[in-house]
Amino acid sequence: MTCLSVLGAGKIGGEVAYLASVLGIIDKLIIYDVNKPFLRAQVLDLMHAGLDIEISTDPWTAKESDICVFAAGFPRDPSVKTRADLLRVNLPVAEMCSRPLHDYDGVLITVTNPMDVNNYFFAEETGIDPRRCIGFGGQLDSARYSVALKNREIPGQAWVIGDHGEHQVPVFSTLPVAVPETTREEVLAELRVASMEVIQGKGGTVFGPARHITNLIRMISSDSRSLVTCSCILSGEYGIEDCSLGVPARVGRNGVYKIEEWKLDNWEQAHFQAAAETTREFCRRVDD
Repeated sequence: MTCLSVLGAGKIGGEVAYLASVLGIIDKLIIYDVNKPFLRAQVLDLMHAGLDIEISTDPWTAKESDICVFAAGFPRDPSVKTRADLLRVNLPVAEMCSRPLHDYDGVLITVTNPMDVNNYFFAEETGIDPRRCIGFGGQLDSARYSVALKNREIPGQAWVIGDHGEHQVPVFSTLPVAVPETTREEVLAELRVASMEVIQGKGGTVFGPARHITNLIRMISSDSRSLVTCSCILSGEYGIEDCSLGVPARVGRNGVYKIEEWKLDNWEQAHFQAAAETTREFCRRVDD
């Protein structure tokens, strides 16, 4: 039996709750949102889908769940343009949602941006084992990278590490063919704005994130120990500590089992180091 809690029942949180329920991944759902009429509507909509699961809206029971998804907060808009702006508006939301999760012994999936920083915050604030704090983003970035590779007829599996933002790092050195630096920079520039057409056309990304988050929930609940790229709190891996950053990791019922330390080439290492320095600076603000 798997109990899922979702803090933030909006577009992504609501879709994840629905998908995890309808696919039979979970047996019990705890879902919460500060907008009570909206939360009531989401719960009714789930019930009207004919789902045979128990549903609770009490956030203080989230501590009883096996997996918790933090998806509450504000998206980018004209007044929220930068990562610093996102941290300013969403850190208070993270603080509120962290209260029921002190010493939580399940697995936390952090979705709300700036995701890497929020993931680090939860581990620091709540006392959750850092290996049980998993930041979502790498799967989605890797899927977008896969599209970019296919459009260029470049073979191989797509992996993205680094931060979930402008300092993401598409990994080229694991591909079966060499990719010149000009093409690498072109792909990276494309990935940095990959979500914008979706956001401009429909107001935000939903299907991609929800599908990949649900797959991550499945990996954890089934203890698959599959290899994915996700944000992990580093303690010396890749020579980095005191921040959460996207890396290849094996995940399962107890969170992150192992972080794989790949040998990066010079281009990848330079971009990865830039991601670490930027993210670590934001994490210092959380510590202060």
